[in-house]
Amino acid sequence: MVFIFYESVATNGNDCREIRLRDVLRALDAARTDKRIERVVLHLDELQPSGFASLRDVATAIGAANTLIFLPSGTVADNTDAPGLIDALPGPVAGSKALVFGAGGAARAVLWALLAEGAEVTVWNRTPERAERLVADLGGVADTDPDASAFDLLVNSSAAGLGGGDGLAELPVDAGQIGSGQVVVDMVYGDGPGSLLDAATAAGAETVDGLEILVRQGARSLEIWTGLKPSLDVMRRAVRGDA
Repeated sequence: MVFIFYESVATNGNDCREIRLRDVLRALDAARTDKRIERVVLHLDELQPSGFASLRDVATAIGAANTLIFLPSGTVADNTDAPGLIDALPGPVAGSKALVFGAGGAARAVLWALLAEGAEVTVWNRTPERAERLVADLGGVADTDPDASAFDLLVNSSAAGLGGGDGLAELPVDAGQIGSGQVVVDMVYGDGPGSLLDAATAAGAETVDGLEILVRQGARSLEIWTGLKPSLDVMRRAVRGDA
């Protein structure tokens, strides 16, 4: 089993440009070990229903696809970012209050996924204008000074903590605002949990790290490619270096 780490994407209206197969493969090869959340805009022949929702809606709203299927009829794009996040959560989010940190590509997928599942979502970003633009596009509300204790779910989809930094210190949340009734997700991953998840664990909150989300996204992609459900435990051991 081979994991290819990449974040590539699909549609952006008239701004799309065609990338031929050799260019796609070159881009994937260059990005396969790049853990940064980036997006490459591709013009693809077809959008594939993912089972999570209409992918045409997903690709249009998120502007992203992370799974390519090469068929005789053309290149098909699918997206497992949103369903992978939902799969990684410990329970349903319908009716819950969620606070999303960040307003980039990853936050866009998170916001779309949570809204699609019926959550009430608030977005914070260090540049408030970006949060305002994101919620104007997809829904939810922006807040420059949210009270993290008022939310059931906290999701860090920003760069806070990337590269081993103190993610908790970079976010508008204190350790004392995290409690046992919450779920805390940190999409940033490295050699171990960052300060945000450390604080959440100490407070008794449920936690989900970026590697678990990566596994769930990859499992969805592998099922699309093979028609088989892969072993999540095997994938977890592989990404965590326990294989």
